[in-house]
Amino acid sequence: MVATVEPTGLTMHELTARYRRGEIAPTEATEAYFARIAERDPQVAAYLTLTREQALAAARAADARYRAGAPRGPLDGVPIAYKDVLCTEGIVTTCGSKILERFVPPYDATVVARLGAAGAVMLGKTNMDEFAMGSSTEHSAFRPTRNPWDLERVPGGSSGGSAAAVGAELAAAALGTDTGGSVRQPAAFCGVVGLKPTYGRISRYGLIAFASSLDHIGPLTRDVRDCALLLHAIAGVDPHDSTSVDEPVPDYPAMLEGGVRGLTLGVPREYFGSGLDPEVEAAVRAAIARLADLGAAIEEVSLPNTDYGLAVYYIVAPAEASSNLARYDGVKYGLRAPGGKDLIDMESRTRAAGFGAEVKRRIMLGTYALSAGYYDAYYGRAQKVRTLVRRDFEAAFARVDLLVAPTTPTAAFKHGDKADPLAMYLNDVFTVGGDLAGLPAMSVRCGFTAAGLPIGLQLMARPFDEARLLRAAHAYEQSTDWLARRPTLA
Repeated sequence: MVATVEPTGLTMHELTARYRRGEIAPTEATEAYFARIAERDPQVAAYLTLTREQALAAARAADARYRAGAPRGPLDGVPIAYKDVLCTEGIVTTCGSKILERFVPPYDATVVARLGAAGAVMLGKTNMDEFAMGSSTEHSAFRPTRNPWDLERVPGGSSGGSAAAVGAELAAAALGTDTGGSVRQPAAFCGVVGLKPTYGRISRYGLIAFASSLDHIGPLTRDVRDCALLLHAIAGVDPHDSTSVDEPVPDYPAMLEGGVRGLTLGVPREYFGSGLDPEVEAAVRAAIARLADLGAAIEEVSLPNTDYGLAVYYIVAPAEASSNLARYDGVKYGLRAPGGKDLIDMESRTRAAGFGAEVKRRIMLGTYALSAGYYDAYYGRAQKVRTLVRRDFEAAFARVDLLVAPTTPTAAFKHGDKADPLAMYLNDVFTVGGDLAGLPAMSVRCGFTAAGLPIGLQLMARPFDEARLLRAAHAYEQSTDWLARRPTLA
């Protein structure tokens, strides 16, 4: 006798297994998700746009393929959500900003097209910090998103809508983006799996740019196997993106087994200093001990330029944002504010009305860092220190196979607690290094605080070594029962 489980309570691989056995159809699962979204998303605010008609049409097509015994693969009929920074043909894509409130792209991002070709069902577009600039999803121009484990707390950011959707069981999986930690940090806060791949592993074509040398697209899922499935579907070179790398894509799901025996895991001493919450440190150290019990060798390593990573990031990222966001001028697309007496006045009015406070702050920081007389002192020097950060990782990986550390210094904080921008920026202290160096890194659930908030364990690997990263994360995940705990809303 088959146990009755709501489709929304299943992982992607559990759901498609039931599709293949004929126990449920993709349309039933899709309808169940929309019913749950209608019931729960008014509290969570994970979505900005729902695509019910398109989703049901895709689900009906998947139904027919399963009836014919010819599904497209392990993602066929799976309901997925996309961060609203990814272009979707014919569907509004706002970047969480008033300046793009009515922007409808004429094409799909490569990752959206690849998942569509794999049969995935798009439920809608998720909320985010405006232009991916934030760590709490409080900087959305439309509404803040709330954490499904505690509605008074933030889900993290900037991919908070995607992480909350997966955490609250409002999507089987989602895509987010990570520029300074924006997949891994919300994954930790919402108790889900979040992966930032190697820079160039996944095409960024159709991703609306924040900082082009730092932006990564990555999956947010309920477990590591789902993460491997999603990564396998979207990874690979793309002729539309010159920064994508023509590196063979392994069969990630097939390489999950094997455990951590024989691996050497490095623990960066700089990630365990002041500012790390004692409950987070205890959970992460317990996870490291569990990995040792599973057969991994543990070795302390040093990343001596860690203290400079945050400062480097907040020079490089705003500088690139200043350049990328110059295209929003009220001329070609997006918002045009009325009343301008000439082109310069119209552009000034448009940008003043269309951009939020955090975006304006970062544009000004970046413009200043790039300005004549300051370029060498700020942007040029930051790029040199970025090289030192990358060399730290190279030196560490000459000795160890993976790095293990906290994902975030604290668990999810309450809405409004980090109103000071500098306090908010400190949330990225353990994640920016991976972006600056372009390394693959991920967060998995490794425990809970006394208040019942999830804690994230971060693992990092050499470039294009996602398979080993996923294998270690899977081994740890399978050795614990953390996944059995569901959020308050569930």
